[in-house]
Amino acid sequence: MNTMARRLTTIAFDADDTLWHNERFFRMTQARFAEMLSDYAAPEHLQERLLAAERRNLGHYGFGVKGFVLSMIETAIEVTDGKVAAPVIGRLLEAGQDMLRHPIELLPHVRSTVETLADDHRILLITKGDLLDQERKLAQSGLGDLFDAVEIVSDKTPQVYAGAFARHGEGAERAMMVGNSMRSDVIPALDAGAWGVFVPHGVPWALEHAHPPQDRARFHELNSLAGLPGLVATLD
Repeated sequence: MNTMARRLTTIAFDADDTLWHNERFFRMTQARFAEMLSDYAAPEHLQERLLAAERRNLGHYGFGVKGFVLSMIETAIEVTDGKVAAPVIGRLLEAGQDMLRHPIELLPHVRSTVETLADDHRILLITKGDLLDQERKLAQSGLGDLFDAVEIVSDKTPQVYAGAFARHGEGAERAMMVGNSMRSDVIPALDAGAWGVFVPHGVPWALEHAHPPQDRARFHELNSLAGLPGLVATLD
């Protein structure tokens, strides 16, 4: 790897819904949740109550399946005034376990893109969520050997990115973050001084929504990861 003359030496990727499918499993489970509690709340109302619980609980449980399941249970207790049956709680726990066992399916162009960029750049994975679940997904993805370092963090902030790029690269000014979340992958990476590349995928979780940054020279948006090597070539 020759990085001596490059402006951009380190490229970091988000994991969920950037490298592999993830959000669709949450939406499938939410649909099952709505069906279980259809006698107590309309789907739209239930979704609002669940989102409010998730927002409240982020500081307690963090991101990931376990916090999502606990928020569903809390919401079920609330909307039924404490009358939710034990078998329903059991089915919610089973739904969460199903999510933790779902097979990993890479998104299009992921392997070829990461392999191409790994020839001349340090490649990082920076993801948030439950440690064991993220480690499982990375192991099953078959991509683990392509990353020079992996950081599983509780949240993504400018300070987190600055620290990761200092530890595993040559600082944020020579680094890029690529992901599907404007709020977590792009804006804090830009604020740290790195390039931020937005690659949208599906319908994002409501708590990950943010407006695109304005007048930020290091911000780029791509339709898919297939365009990333070409973009990187223009920056090098």
